[in-house]
Amino acid sequence: MKIEPRAQALLKTLIERYIDEGQPVGSRMLSKLSNLDLSPATIRNIMADLEEMGFVASPHTSAGRIPTPRGFRIFADTLLTTTPTNVKPKLASDLKLTPKIGQPKKTITDAAQMLSSLTQFAGIVMAPHHESAFSQIEFLRLSEKRILLVIVTPNGEVQNRLLLTDIDYTASQLTEAANYINTHYTSLSFNEIREKLHGELKEIHSDLSKLMKAAIDAGDETLSDQSAEVVIAGENNLLEVKDFTYDISSLRRLFKMFEQKTELMQLLDFSSRASGIQIYIGGDSKLVPNPDISVVTAPYQVNGQFVGTLGVIGPTRMAYQKVIHIVDITSRLLSNALSHSAITDD
Repeated sequence: MKIEPRAQALLKTLIERYIDEGQPVGSRMLSKLSNLDLSPATIRNIMADLEEMGFVASPHTSAGRIPTPRGFRIFADTLLTTTPTNVKPKLASDLKLTPKIGQPKKTITDAAQMLSSLTQFAGIVMAPHHESAFSQIEFLRLSEKRILLVIVTPNGEVQNRLLLTDIDYTASQLTEAANYINTHYTSLSFNEIREKLHGELKEIHSDLSKLMKAAIDAGDETLSDQSAEVVIAGENNLLEVKDFTYDISSLRRLFKMFEQKTELMQLLDFSSRASGIQIYIGGDSKLVPNPDISVVTAPYQVNGQFVGTLGVIGPTRMAYQKVIHIVDITSRLLSNALSHSAITDD
């Protein structure tokens, strides 16, 4: 629904004032803040139109108006402007993420904590999908018919699995098998490798083909067992948010979402298929049924491949410009940190 320019300006002014103060905004205040040469009567008429369109609402206890989820939605989509200059020097200096070599989970946890610390809301990061392609496989002979399978994931995480074999493979055979897999199948998922390997087994020595099949099955099982993880930091920050302190039922719904994580996983998984910053307004998005919260997300990548999503959960009345910039920069910092870790580990 298209809104005429004067109404857009008033709606933007109202939402920005409401974000700052958390109180209904009256026509007299809008007249002072909007810098529009409009009479109070004209402003009241425009606000009545916005209320009829569902963008603002009038609380019973006040003559002023507050934005609705629909109003926040149009604010986020068409009225919000963000530039790097909105970030204060102190905030910019805090936007740092040091790579933890060989510890991608620690780096991800640090990112969630940084999002929480800088916004004073809850920071969330969906760890990379483990079913994504591996970057390297190695076989280490432990003893007769006992082999350690070492899998390095694209984000630098190392997974180990013990293989019990019918054959006592030599070190040279193990090297040959690992080199074949790393040369021909790197960047493919284990399911894709299994399909290709099935058609190529006749070209490979039968003993090595058995080892490769066992490795692919074990690797697939190892990574599939580790379902995508959601790291959450700063949930308790939301206990201090004024918007939630008067609504215990809203807080209960929010912490139930944190505890079960199913809704979070659906939201982050959906967001991972979109590009750039995404804003989900509670009450307006089916993915965020709680009308009192909003979620700002961004995807992150490892070595050019998008592997996960991060974001901030806070009240609908949040400083979107600041949060968007923090989420955007953190996604880039996490991408760089995990890519650096993966490259260094290889």
